[in-house]
Amino acid sequence: MERDSMDFDVLVVGGGPAGLAAAIRLKQLAAEKGQDFSVCLIEKAAEIGAHILSGAVLDPRALTELIPDWKEKGAPLNTPVTEDQVFMLSETGGKLLPNSLVPDCLHNDGNYIVRLGNVVKWLGEQAEALGVEVYPGFAGAQILFDDHGAVGGVITGDMGVERDGSQGPNFQPGMELRAKYTLFAEGCRGHLGKQLEARFHLRDGSDPQTYGIGLKELWEIPAAQHKQGLVVHTAGWPMDNATYGGGFCYHLEDNLVSVGYVVGLNYTNPYLSPFEEFQRYKTHPEIRKFLEGGKRLAYGARAIAAGGLQSQPKLVFPGGALIGDDAGFLNAARIKGSHAAMKSGMLAAEAAYDALAAERSQDELSAFPEAFKASWLHEELHKTRNFKPYMKKGLWLGSFLFGAEQKLFGGKVPWTLHNSADHTALKPAAECQPIVYPKPDGKLTFDRLSSVFLSNTNHEEEQPCHLQLKDAGVPIAVNLAKYDAPEQRYCPAGVYEIVRTEEGDNPRLQINAQNCIHCKTCDIKDPTQNINWVVPQGGEGPIYQGM
Repeated sequence: MERDSMDFDVLVVGGGPAGLAAAIRLKQLAAEKGQDFSVCLIEKAAEIGAHILSGAVLDPRALTELIPDWKEKGAPLNTPVTEDQVFMLSETGGKLLPNSLVPDCLHNDGNYIVRLGNVVKWLGEQAEALGVEVYPGFAGAQILFDDHGAVGGVITGDMGVERDGSQGPNFQPGMELRAKYTLFAEGCRGHLGKQLEARFHLRDGSDPQTYGIGLKELWEIPAAQHKQGLVVHTAGWPMDNATYGGGFCYHLEDNLVSVGYVVGLNYTNPYLSPFEEFQRYKTHPEIRKFLEGGKRLAYGARAIAAGGLQSQPKLVFPGGALIGDDAGFLNAARIKGSHAAMKSGMLAAEAAYDALAAERSQDELSAFPEAFKASWLHEELHKTRNFKPYMKKGLWLGSFLFGAEQKLFGGKVPWTLHNSADHTALKPAAECQPIVYPKPDGKLTFDRLSSVFLSNTNHEEEQPCHLQLKDAGVPIAVNLAKYDAPEQRYCPAGVYEIVRTEEGDNPRLQINAQNCIHCKTCDIKDPTQNINWVVPQGGEGPIYQGM
């Protein structure tokens, strides 16, 4: 197929904190030296920030390094943290931990409660002001390689393809975007990042990545129940002791509250539903007291890479690098990743700038991992690297061991614990107890479809399904037969459905791809790794408003 082509010095795939920080830093460095390197950033969402979802409490350290006068430039960091509360919950009550027992990584002095989508939108404006060519609505669908096997850019997705793969009446071929260096900032479980890891063996010597799914709602609550600047974190109920999970409630400005729940995707019971656990969580007295009488404004979900340093792949390959959550820079113990994503993007940009200034192209940016190892970010991630492995030992023992490691040794211990792949954790349904969840009340708890409606998700239904099955027989022959079709429950958007005849036989898997909110959980948790998430047409998916 003949395609239009554009050439750049650096191409950034993904318009989140990592990608935008990288693009901004490149342009800053070029301007300081009176140079003019071309930088292009593409984003699969319809607009910058529309696919961004996070809690979020933001550590401004990386932002301050990148844009020291961010306050004067109007960055939407409007709510400094005023109080931290950490609860251990039982079904009916909760114990507030004294600050002296809370690890330093959970203290938020100097941090801000933000709507991360708004912060990212503002970063996009800063990037454009510096001359970055920003193109939302363009998904990176394929990787371009040169004659020597180095990455040479990407091909954006074709538009107007029919369900059967044929070219429809409005067909438009994707473009070839070529670059001397390409930085991949797709976020957690990037579909191009997966391909790069396999092609260049980037995971040789590292642990499998391990993940959580984070579910979030934005509420407007009565003024009397609002405490601007309050950060609440919880552990315990509704999870059992053996299952990793935790909740949060962040009080923003304007009587807004972000409430959410994270479930580790290494859970074992196939009957567990992260969405339903989140709905149950809101009924706990310590959370209900904030939300009751309020109005739910938005909903979304996203997987997060939580494995730590030992699960990071090699960061560089000929022609580019992985940055942000594409490489697993999130600090799960701090429940933060945006500052780490930004710093990783800045470090990669500095390595790319030096290479361009030396008139190099499409080699390995070895200066990036070297700079990372010498940075405060590596020191921070090294201190908390054992968090997720400890949590596999159970809530109480894991919390005690991690707390002791942090309090007594500041995380500077000679041992590193290891992670295993989440999709291997499920037990057969016959060995597990079914979980009966209460029906939603429509006031505090809700069903999936009404929740997806609030995410403003849209996909053209006649395009090829972007949730690909490697073997169409596996969902019934294996997943249903052995695990009672867990994809019905781990998906937070009602995408996967087992449909039977009126007589209750001849089951088949129906994929409601139009509901997909791009969380990537299916790609991660499917026990047979039979589901491959690829990008749909550019601009599709959720349209989050400041999530």
